[in-house]
Amino acid sequence: MTKHAPEQIIPKLRAAEVDLAGGLTVGQVCQKLGISEQTYHRWRARYGGMKAEDARRLKELEVENERLRRLVAQLALDKQMLQEIAQKKS
Repeated sequence: MTKHAPEQIIPKLRAAEVDLAGGLTVGQVCQKLGISEQTYHRWRARYGGMKAEDARRLKELEVENERLRRLVAQLALDKQMLQEIAQKKS
């Protein structure tokens, strides 16, 4: 499976729109791009109206969000451990 960066996906979607407007079917466009129809529809749903800079920012926010989720999980574990220690001392 080839992983495409959002910066690569958006120009491909733009080219697909041009080809579709030119009369090609979705299947023909997908074959031309070397992707499945499922991938095309998933990309279109996710990146349809975006510019490349928007997609880059989205990726940065997803990475930051994941980092913050891990941090919150770690803090929740620390809190739970401290509460257990406090209960044992009581």
